[in-house]
Amino acid sequence: MARLPGPLLCGALLGWVFLTAPGPAVEVHVPAEPLSTQVGKTAELTCSYSTSVTDSFALEWSFVQPGKPISASTPILYFTNGHLYPAGSKAKRAGLLQNPPTGGVATLKLTDVHPSDTGTYLCQVMNPPDFYTNGLGLINLTVLVPPSSPSCSQTGQISVGGSAALRCSSSEGAPRPVYNWVHLGSSPTPSPGSMVQDEASGQLILTNLSLASSGTYRCVATNQMGSASCELTLSVTDPSKGRVAGAVIGVLLSVLFLSVAVFCLIRFQKERRKRPNEIYRGSDLREDAIAPGISEQTSMKADSSNGLLEKPLSAITVKATKSNLPMVV
Repeated sequence: MARLPGPLLCGALLGWVFLTAPGPAVEVHVPAEPLSTQVGKTAELTCSYSTSVTDSFALEWSFVQPGKPISASTPILYFTNGHLYPAGSKAKRAGLLQNPPTGGVATLKLTDVHPSDTGTYLCQVMNPPDFYTNGLGLINLTVLVPPSSPSCSQTGQISVGGSAALRCSSSEGAPRPVYNWVHLGSSPTPSPGSMVQDEASGQLILTNLSLASSGTYRCVATNQMGSASCELTLSVTDPSKGRVAGAVIGVLLSVLFLSVAVFCLIRFQKERRKRPNEIYRGSDLREDAIAPGISEQTSMKADSSNGLLEKPLSAITVKATKSNLPMVV
């Protein structure tokens, strides 16, 4: 078997190594910790890379909303062929810290950040034929927003012995606000056993209500950017007092009715005493009554002519009167 010369063998081995070894790798570096920026400020998303820049070099920034996969990303800007192309809804607010980004710095600047800018940002560098890595870096950004004015509401049986649920919620706030309820005013604060609140959901549960539970309650929503509050008034009623008041009203009405009845009875008795005692009946006969058919003048003449005729005339008068009375069968 023939032997290869030593120099020729070494050259063959070095050539095989160079042919089988991978090409230069694109390495992208981004912060490991999430970033946060106040609403309305400018955010700088740091991204650097290492590669031998060629005419095929390209840079892309894209955005993914919270909770969505990377495949659902939307573009923010491109850099390719020496030109920068902003894209998407953030185009007017997005730019590069260094343009062109050919010196290893691909940092993204985003001005006037909105709450909707919270999410994941992708920095991707492509430089064919450097395909050893995907050249991708991910940055999580949170836009800090103070809590908006919360809304307060109440439900439940707002009476002595009942229970009530007070709720408080802010439509905006990042990080998510925590909620704290306090009882205002001079009334004593309900005992800890009857007052349970959930700081995450903003709900306050009041059980075994008493009149001391009435008053104004304030909910304060707080995060690291600030706080906001709302208030509501709780009025606890006592059903037993309502029943007592109804009974008292009933008694007063009864007394009033009885008083009116007594007054009317006394008035009636007084009117009755004022009436004449003599009551005439149709069947009663008076001795001085004039019989029908005999005029008063004739009777007076008989009386004046002779006193002896007084008695017979009276008899005649009575007889005539009786004769003219209707007969009752």
